[in-house]
Amino acid sequence: MADFFKTHAGSATGVMREMKDFVWWALILGDVVSGVLLAYVFAKSNVTTAGAGASMGAVLGLLMSAGFDLVMYATSNLSTTTGMVADIACFTVLSAVAGAVVAAVGGMAKKAA
Repeated sequence: MADFFKTHAGSATGVMREMKDFVWWALILGDVVSGVLLAYVFAKSNVTTAGAGASMGAVLGLLMSAGFDLVMYATSNLSTTTGMVADIACFTVLSAVAGAVVAAVGGMAKKAA
């Protein structure tokens, strides 16, 4: 996907880091915060199965990424339209997978309690 997004970058240059230059603690913390958000929403809405978690995760991922990406697209030159749509699709799928895992684990913990 990295090559795809490189070919669909906007006119801004020098904004993407090479993988060797990633700030790993920030990337990991961002993913943990996203997982906590899913766990919080799932707990409040009683989502305890992988299927329900995948569905809810996909919806949350779609709405969050569409909101963020559309604003970034409108206000910056970081991506082309195709890149923006692809980023929304990728985050939606990743959120569905994460949602399935978070809900399944949460459901197992709830049964054990």
